[in-house]
Amino acid sequence: MIVKRTLLASVLLAGTALGTTHLAGPAHADCAFENTVPISSLSAGFEAWKSVTDAMAECGNFEAELDQEFRTKQPSAFAADPSLYQIGGVANGTITPLLNEGTIRPLDDLVDAYGQNLSPNQLIRIDGQVMAIAMMVNTQHLMYRQDILDELGLDVPTSWDEVLDAAETIQAAGVVDYPLGGTMKAGWNLAQDFNNMFLGFGGTFVGADGMPNINSEAGLAALDMMQRLTAYMDPEYLVSDSTYVQQQFQQGSIAMANLWASRAAARDHADERQVVGLVDTAAAPRATSDGPPATTLWWDGIVIAANITDEEAEAAFRVAMEGLDTEMVTANNDDAIWLVNGYQPNRLAGGAIATATATPAPSSYPSSSEMGLMHTAIGNQLSAFFTGDLSAEDALAAVEDEYITAAREAGILE
Repeated sequence: MIVKRTLLASVLLAGTALGTTHLAGPAHADCAFENTVPISSLSAGFEAWKSVTDAMAECGNFEAELDQEFRTKQPSAFAADPSLYQIGGVANGTITPLLNEGTIRPLDDLVDAYGQNLSPNQLIRIDGQVMAIAMMVNTQHLMYRQDILDELGLDVPTSWDEVLDAAETIQAAGVVDYPLGGTMKAGWNLAQDFNNMFLGFGGTFVGADGMPNINSEAGLAALDMMQRLTAYMDPEYLVSDSTYVQQQFQQGSIAMANLWASRAAARDHADERQVVGLVDTAAAPRATSDGPPATTLWWDGIVIAANITDEEAEAAFRVAMEGLDTEMVTANNDDAIWLVNGYQPNRLAGGAIATATATPAPSSYPSSSEMGLMHTAIGNQLSAFFTGDLSAEDALAAVEDEYITAAREAGILE
Protein backbone atom coordinates (compact mmCIF):
# COMPACT_ATOMS: atom_id res chain seq x y z
CA MET A 1 0.00 0.00 0.00
CA ILE A 2 1.43 3.38 -0.95
CA VAL A 3 0.22 5.97 1.51
CA LYS A 4 -0.60 9.27 -0.14
CA ARG A 5 -1.55 11.37 2.86
CA THR A 6 -2.42 11.42 6.52
CA LEU A 7 -3.96 14.38 8.35
CA LEU A 8 -3.00 16.09 11.58
CA ALA A 9 -5.63 15.87 14.29
CA SER A 10 -7.46 19.16 14.40
CA VAL A 11 -7.28 19.54 18.17
CA LEU A 12 -4.74 22.35 17.96
CA LEU A 13 -7.54 24.55 16.88
CA ALA A 14 -9.78 23.77 19.93
CA GLY A 15 13.68 16.43 27.39
CA THR A 16 16.67 15.37 26.73
CA ALA A 17 17.30 12.83 23.93
CA LEU A 18 17.49 9.30 25.27
CA GLY A 19 19.10 6.22 23.84
CA THR A 20 18.26 3.99 26.75
CA THR A 21 16.07 1.07 27.68
CA HIS A 22 13.67 1.29 30.61
CA LEU A 23 12.70 -1.95 32.33
CA ALA A 24 9.40 -2.29 34.13
CA GLY A 25 9.08 -3.64 37.63
CA PRO A 26 5.99 -5.31 39.05
CA ALA A 27 2.60 -3.96 38.07
CA HIS A 28 1.85 -0.70 39.87
CA ALA A 29 -1.38 -0.04 41.70
CA ASP A 30 -2.12 2.80 39.28
CA CYS A 31 -2.51 0.39 36.36
CA ALA A 32 -6.01 -0.91 35.81
CA PHE A 33 -4.78 -4.45 35.09
CA GLU A 34 -1.73 -6.63 35.64
CA ASN A 35 -0.04 -7.35 32.33
CA THR A 36 1.32 -10.89 32.00
CA VAL A 37 2.45 -10.71 28.36
CA PRO A 38 5.98 -9.41 27.62
CA ILE A 39 5.61 -6.13 25.69
CA SER A 40 8.24 -3.74 24.33
CA SER A 41 8.15 -0.41 22.52
CA LEU A 42 10.45 1.71 20.36
CA SER A 43 9.88 5.45 20.22
CA ALA A 44 11.58 8.82 20.19
CA GLY A 45 13.36 9.91 23.35
CA PHE A 46 11.95 13.29 24.29
CA GLU A 47 10.33 13.94 27.66
CA ALA A 48 6.73 13.18 26.65
CA TRP A 49 7.66 9.68 25.52
CA LYS A 50 9.45 9.04 28.80
CA SER A 51 6.32 10.06 30.69
CA VAL A 52 4.06 7.86 28.56
CA THR A 53 6.29 4.79 28.68
CA ASP A 54 6.84 5.17 32.43
CA ALA A 55 3.05 5.03 32.81
CA MET A 56 2.88 1.96 30.56
CA ALA A 57 5.53 0.29 32.71
CA GLU A 58 3.23 0.45 35.74
CA CYS A 59 1.35 -2.51 34.24
CA GLY A 60 4.40 -4.79 34.39
CA ASN A 61 6.23 -6.94 31.82
CA PHE A 62 7.03 -3.88 29.74
CA GLU A 63 10.30 -2.61 28.28
CA ALA A 64 10.68 0.76 26.53
CA GLU A 65 13.48 1.74 24.20
CA LEU A 66 13.72 5.53 23.81
CA ASP A 67 15.95 6.48 20.92
CA GLN A 68 16.07 9.62 18.78
CA GLU A 69 17.13 7.43 15.84
CA PHE A 70 13.92 5.41 16.14
CA ARG A 71 12.79 6.45 12.65
CA THR A 72 15.69 4.61 11.03
CA LYS A 73 15.31 1.50 13.21
CA GLN A 74 11.56 0.94 13.13
CA PRO A 75 11.06 -0.25 9.52
CA SER A 76 13.36 -3.27 9.80
CA ALA A 77 12.43 -3.98 13.42
CA PHE A 78 8.71 -4.11 12.58
CA ALA A 79 9.32 -6.05 9.36
CA ALA A 80 10.90 -8.89 11.36
CA ASP A 81 8.64 -11.89 11.91
CA PRO A 82 7.93 -11.85 14.76
CA SER A 83 8.30 -8.10 15.16
CA LEU A 84 11.06 -6.99 17.54
CA TYR A 85 8.61 -4.61 19.24
CA GLN A 86 4.89 -4.73 19.84
CA ILE A 87 4.36 -0.95 20.21
CA GLY A 88 5.84 1.79 18.04
CA GLY A 89 5.97 5.49 18.73
CA VAL A 90 5.40 7.36 15.48
CA ALA A 91 4.55 10.76 14.06
CA ASN A 92 2.83 11.79 10.86
CA GLY A 93 6.29 12.09 9.31
CA THR A 94 7.49 8.62 10.33
CA ILE A 95 4.47 6.32 10.07
CA THR A 96 4.54 6.10 6.27
CA PRO A 97 7.23 3.37 5.85
CA LEU A 98 5.38 1.14 8.32
CA LEU A 99 2.11 1.64 6.47
CA ASN A 100 3.68 1.05 3.08
CA GLU A 101 5.24 -2.24 4.23
CA GLY A 102 2.10 -3.42 6.04
CA THR A 103 3.98 -3.93 9.31
CA ILE A 104 1.38 -2.29 11.59
CA ARG A 105 -2.16 -3.50 12.15
CA PRO A 106 -5.58 -1.83 12.03
CA LEU A 107 -6.78 -0.96 15.52
CA ASP A 108 -10.56 -0.69 15.11
CA ASP A 109 -11.35 -3.86 17.09
CA LEU A 110 -9.01 -2.88 19.90
CA VAL A 111 -10.43 0.64 19.99
CA ASP A 112 -13.92 -0.83 20.28
CA ALA A 113 -12.84 -3.09 23.13
CA TYR A 114 -10.46 -0.89 25.12
CA GLY A 115 -10.50 2.64 23.67
CA GLN A 116 -13.56 4.02 25.41
CA ASN A 117 -11.57 6.96 26.81
CA LEU A 118 -10.13 8.03 23.45
CA SER A 119 -11.45 11.15 21.75
CA PRO A 120 -12.29 11.16 18.02
CA ASN A 121 -9.35 13.41 17.13
CA GLN A 122 -6.94 10.80 18.50
CA LEU A 123 -8.04 8.23 15.93
CA ILE A 124 -5.75 8.43 12.90
CA ARG A 125 -7.58 6.80 10.01
CA ILE A 126 -6.00 5.59 6.79
CA ASP A 127 -8.38 4.36 4.09
CA GLY A 128 -11.14 4.25 6.69
CA GLN A 129 -9.26 2.15 9.25
CA VAL A 130 -7.78 3.35 12.54
CA MET A 131 -4.04 2.78 12.12
CA ALA A 132 -2.62 4.93 14.94
CA ILE A 133 -3.64 6.61 18.18
CA ALA A 134 -2.41 10.20 18.47
CA MET A 135 -1.31 11.33 21.93
CA MET A 136 -0.02 14.86 21.33
CA VAL A 137 0.48 17.56 18.74
CA ASN A 138 3.80 19.14 17.94
CA THR A 139 5.25 21.89 15.81
CA GLN A 140 8.40 23.95 15.57
CA HIS A 141 7.77 27.47 16.81
CA LEU A 142 9.68 30.44 18.17
CA MET A 143 11.19 30.20 21.64
CA TYR A 144 12.90 33.29 22.98
CA ARG A 145 14.42 34.85 26.08
CA GLN A 146 11.85 37.42 27.15
CA ASP A 147 14.31 39.05 29.56
CA ILE A 148 16.79 39.72 26.75
CA LEU A 149 14.17 41.18 24.44
CA ASP A 150 12.94 43.40 27.29
CA GLU A 151 16.47 44.53 28.16
CA LEU A 152 17.13 45.55 24.56
CA GLY A 153 13.68 47.02 23.88
CA LEU A 154 12.84 44.45 21.21
CA ASP A 155 9.40 43.20 20.22
CA VAL A 156 8.82 39.49 19.72
CA PRO A 157 9.64 38.80 16.05
CA THR A 158 6.75 37.71 13.85
CA SER A 159 8.71 37.19 10.61
CA TRP A 160 12.13 35.82 9.74
CA ASP A 161 13.23 39.27 8.59
CA GLU A 162 12.35 40.56 12.06
CA VAL A 163 14.29 37.64 13.59
CA LEU A 164 17.35 38.76 11.62
CA ASP A 165 16.92 42.35 12.81
CA ALA A 166 16.58 41.24 16.42
CA ALA A 167 19.57 38.92 16.10
CA GLU A 168 21.71 41.79 14.86
CA THR A 169 20.78 43.89 17.90
CA ILE A 170 21.37 40.99 20.31
CA GLN A 171 24.74 40.23 18.77
CA ALA A 172 25.83 43.87 19.02
CA ALA A 173 24.83 43.90 22.69
CA GLY A 174 26.91 40.80 23.44
CA VAL A 175 24.43 39.45 25.99
CA VAL A 176 24.67 35.81 24.83
CA ASP A 177 27.17 33.70 22.95
CA TYR A 178 24.94 33.44 19.88
CA PRO A 179 21.64 35.21 19.18
CA LEU A 180 20.13 32.17 17.45
CA GLY A 181 20.02 28.42 17.75
CA GLY A 182 18.97 26.18 14.88
CA THR A 183 18.09 22.52 14.35
CA MET A 184 20.26 22.27 11.25
CA LYS A 185 22.13 19.04 11.84
CA ALA A 186 23.02 17.58 8.44
CA GLY A 187 20.43 14.99 7.41
CA TRP A 188 16.87 14.79 8.70
CA ASN A 189 17.00 17.95 10.82
CA LEU A 190 18.44 20.17 8.09
CA ALA A 191 15.84 18.84 5.67
CA GLN A 192 13.02 19.61 8.10
CA ASP A 193 14.22 23.19 8.58
CA PHE A 194 14.33 23.57 4.81
CA ASN A 195 10.84 22.07 4.46
CA ASN A 196 9.47 24.60 6.95
CA MET A 197 11.05 27.57 5.21
CA PHE A 198 10.20 26.28 1.72
CA LEU A 199 6.51 25.95 2.58
CA GLY A 200 6.65 29.36 4.24
CA PHE A 201 7.77 30.85 0.93
CA GLY A 202 4.86 29.15 -0.84
CA GLY A 203 6.78 26.23 -2.30
CA THR A 204 5.30 22.96 -3.53
CA PHE A 205 7.47 19.87 -3.42
CA VAL A 206 6.19 18.22 -6.61
CA GLY A 207 4.34 19.55 -9.62
CA ALA A 208 1.14 18.29 -11.20
CA ASP A 209 3.23 15.90 -13.29
CA GLY A 210 4.76 14.36 -10.17
CA MET A 211 8.19 15.76 -10.90
CA PRO A 212 10.17 17.55 -8.15
CA ASN A 213 9.65 21.28 -7.89
CA ILE A 214 12.12 22.54 -5.28
CA ASN A 215 14.76 24.03 -7.60
CA SER A 216 12.51 27.04 -7.78
CA GLU A 217 12.09 30.59 -6.55
CA ALA A 218 10.76 29.29 -3.23
CA GLY A 219 13.65 26.85 -2.86
CA LEU A 220 16.24 29.54 -3.52
CA ALA A 221 14.52 31.95 -1.14
CA ALA A 222 14.45 29.28 1.59
CA LEU A 223 18.18 28.57 1.26
CA ASP A 224 19.01 32.27 1.19
CA MET A 225 17.09 32.92 4.41
CA MET A 226 18.57 29.87 6.14
CA GLN A 227 22.09 30.93 5.22
CA ARG A 228 21.49 34.47 6.50
CA LEU A 229 20.29 33.04 9.81
CA THR A 230 23.44 30.92 10.24
CA ALA A 231 25.52 34.10 10.60
CA TYR A 232 24.03 34.43 14.11
CA MET A 233 24.41 30.76 15.14
CA ASP A 234 27.14 28.62 16.61
CA PRO A 235 29.46 27.90 13.64
CA GLU A 236 28.93 24.18 14.32
CA TYR A 237 25.26 24.45 13.33
CA LEU A 238 25.50 21.44 10.99
CA VAL A 239 25.76 19.19 14.07
CA SER A 240 22.98 21.02 15.94
CA ASP A 241 19.81 19.03 16.57
CA SER A 242 16.92 19.60 18.99
CA THR A 243 18.89 18.39 22.00
CA TYR A 244 21.81 20.65 21.09
CA VAL A 245 19.53 23.70 20.90
CA GLN A 246 17.70 22.70 24.09
CA GLN A 247 21.03 22.59 25.90
CA GLN A 248 22.01 25.97 24.44
CA PHE A 249 18.88 27.46 25.99
CA GLN A 250 19.49 25.69 29.30
CA GLN A 251 23.08 26.96 29.41
CA GLY A 252 21.99 30.53 28.65
CA SER A 253 24.05 30.71 25.45
CA ILE A 254 21.29 31.61 22.93
CA ALA A 255 18.37 34.04 22.88
CA MET A 256 16.03 32.63 20.19
CA ALA A 257 15.37 29.45 18.23
CA ASN A 258 12.66 27.78 16.20
CA LEU A 259 12.32 24.63 18.29
CA TRP A 260 9.83 21.82 18.78
CA ALA A 261 6.98 22.49 21.20
CA SER A 262 7.79 19.13 22.83
CA ARG A 263 11.03 20.70 24.08
CA ALA A 264 9.40 23.69 25.76
CA ALA A 265 8.85 22.13 29.19
CA ALA A 266 12.60 21.62 29.70
CA ARG A 267 13.01 25.39 29.86
CA ASP A 268 11.26 25.49 33.22
CA HIS A 269 12.78 22.45 34.91
CA ALA A 270 13.78 23.38 38.44
CA ASP A 271 17.39 22.29 37.88
CA GLU A 272 17.79 24.72 34.96
CA ARG A 273 18.04 27.79 37.15
CA GLN A 274 19.67 29.92 34.48
CA VAL A 275 16.54 30.05 32.34
CA VAL A 276 13.55 29.02 34.48
CA GLY A 277 10.72 31.43 33.74
CA LEU A 278 12.79 33.39 31.22
CA VAL A 279 12.00 31.52 27.99
CA ASP A 280 8.66 32.15 26.33
CA THR A 281 7.04 30.98 23.09
CA ALA A 282 5.34 32.58 20.08
CA ALA A 283 4.06 31.52 16.70
CA ALA A 284 6.68 30.39 14.23
CA PRO A 285 7.91 33.40 12.22
CA ARG A 286 6.44 33.95 8.77
CA ALA A 287 8.66 33.86 5.69
CA THR A 288 6.42 36.32 3.81
CA SER A 289 4.12 39.04 5.11
CA ASP A 290 0.94 37.32 3.93
CA GLY A 291 2.02 33.70 4.29
CA PRO A 292 1.54 31.15 7.07
CA PRO A 293 4.02 30.60 9.88
CA ALA A 294 7.00 28.87 8.28
CA THR A 295 6.59 25.51 9.95
CA THR A 296 4.57 22.30 9.78
CA LEU A 297 2.10 20.63 12.13
CA TRP A 298 2.70 17.14 13.50
CA TRP A 299 1.12 14.55 15.75
CA ASP A 300 2.87 11.83 17.76
CA GLY A 301 1.23 8.61 18.83
CA ILE A 302 1.34 4.82 18.97
CA VAL A 303 0.95 1.97 16.50
CA ILE A 304 0.76 -1.79 17.09
CA ALA A 305 2.90 -4.23 15.10
CA ALA A 306 1.29 -6.58 12.59
CA ASN A 307 3.76 -9.46 12.99
CA ILE A 308 2.76 -10.40 16.53
CA THR A 309 0.07 -12.65 18.02
CA ASP A 310 -3.42 -11.38 18.72
CA GLU A 311 -2.74 -11.95 22.43
CA GLU A 312 0.32 -9.69 22.23
CA ALA A 313 -1.58 -7.05 20.26
CA GLU A 314 -4.38 -6.98 22.85
CA ALA A 315 -1.90 -6.70 25.73
CA ALA A 316 0.12 -4.04 23.90
CA PHE A 317 -2.96 -1.92 23.23
CA ARG A 318 -4.17 -2.18 26.82
CA VAL A 319 -0.71 -1.21 28.10
CA ALA A 320 -0.66 1.71 25.64
CA MET A 321 -4.04 2.94 26.87
CA GLU A 322 -2.67 3.00 30.42
CA GLY A 323 0.15 5.19 29.15
CA LEU A 324 -2.30 7.56 27.48
CA ASP A 325 -4.76 8.11 30.30
CA THR A 326 -5.83 11.18 32.26
CA GLU A 327 -3.74 10.16 35.27
CA MET A 328 -0.56 10.28 33.15
CA VAL A 329 -1.46 13.69 31.74
CA THR A 330 -2.30 15.10 35.17
CA ALA A 331 1.12 14.03 36.44
CA ASN A 332 2.97 15.27 33.34
CA ASN A 333 0.77 18.07 32.04
CA ASP A 334 3.60 20.34 30.89
CA ASP A 335 5.56 17.70 28.94
CA ALA A 336 3.51 18.09 25.76
CA ILE A 337 0.43 19.55 24.14
CA TRP A 338 -1.55 16.43 24.87
CA LEU A 339 -4.60 15.16 23.02
CA VAL A 340 -5.50 13.09 26.07
CA ASN A 341 -8.42 14.04 28.29
CA GLY A 342 -7.34 16.16 31.25
CA TYR A 343 -4.72 18.33 29.53
CA GLN A 344 -4.56 21.96 30.69
CA PRO A 345 -2.52 24.25 28.37
CA ASN A 346 0.20 26.20 30.17
CA ARG A 347 2.01 29.39 29.14
CA LEU A 348 4.60 27.47 27.10
CA ALA A 349 1.85 25.97 24.93
CA GLY A 350 0.94 29.44 23.65
CA GLY A 351 3.39 29.44 20.77
CA ALA A 352 2.18 26.15 19.32
CA ILE A 353 -1.46 27.15 19.67
CA ALA A 354 -0.75 30.54 18.05
CA THR A 355 1.06 28.77 15.22
CA ALA A 356 -1.77 26.32 14.51
CA THR A 357 -4.50 28.94 14.71
CA ALA A 358 -2.73 31.53 12.53
CA THR A 359 -4.40 32.82 9.37
CA PRO A 360 -3.38 31.36 7.02
CA ALA A 361 -2.42 28.30 9.05
CA PRO A 362 0.64 26.18 8.33
CA SER A 363 0.22 22.82 6.63
CA SER A 364 0.42 19.44 8.29
CA TYR A 365 3.69 17.75 7.40
CA PRO A 366 3.00 16.00 4.07
CA SER A 367 2.95 12.35 5.16
CA SER A 368 3.37 10.51 1.88
CA SER A 369 5.71 8.11 0.16
CA GLU A 370 6.79 10.95 -2.11
CA MET A 371 7.62 13.16 0.87
CA GLY A 372 9.63 10.43 2.54
CA LEU A 373 11.86 10.22 -0.53
CA MET A 374 12.01 14.00 -0.84
CA HIS A 375 12.94 14.50 2.80
CA THR A 376 15.77 11.99 2.47
CA ALA A 377 17.10 13.60 -0.70
CA ILE A 378 17.01 17.08 0.86
CA GLY A 379 18.85 15.83 3.93
CA ASN A 380 21.49 14.10 1.83
CA GLN A 381 22.23 16.98 -0.52
CA LEU A 382 21.73 20.37 1.12
CA SER A 383 24.66 20.33 3.52
CA ALA A 384 26.91 20.81 0.48
CA PHE A 385 25.39 24.26 0.03
CA PHE A 386 26.06 25.28 3.62
CA THR A 387 29.66 24.04 3.47
CA GLY A 388 30.19 26.06 0.27
CA ASP A 389 30.76 23.01 -1.94
CA LEU A 390 27.68 23.64 -4.11
CA SER A 391 25.72 26.70 -5.16
CA ALA A 392 22.08 26.92 -4.13
CA GLU A 393 20.95 26.01 -7.64
CA ASP A 394 23.30 23.03 -7.86
CA ALA A 395 22.34 21.74 -4.41
CA LEU A 396 18.63 21.91 -5.25
CA ALA A 397 19.29 20.26 -8.60
CA ALA A 398 21.12 17.45 -6.78
CA VAL A 399 18.08 16.99 -4.54
CA GLU A 400 15.81 16.72 -7.57
CA ASP A 401 18.12 14.22 -9.27
CA GLU A 402 18.25 12.00 -6.18
CA TYR A 403 14.49 12.20 -5.75
CA ILE A 404 13.79 11.27 -9.38
CA THR A 405 16.06 8.22 -9.12
CA ALA A 406 14.50 7.07 -5.84
CA ALA A 407 10.93 7.73 -7.03
CA ARG A 408 11.49 5.67 -10.19
CA GLU A 409 12.94 2.83 -8.15
CA ALA A 410 9.88 2.96 -5.86
CA GLY A 411 7.45 2.99 -8.81
CA ILE A 412 6.19 6.50 -8.01
CA LEU A 413 7.60 7.90 -11.26
CA GLU A 414 7.84 6.09 -14.56
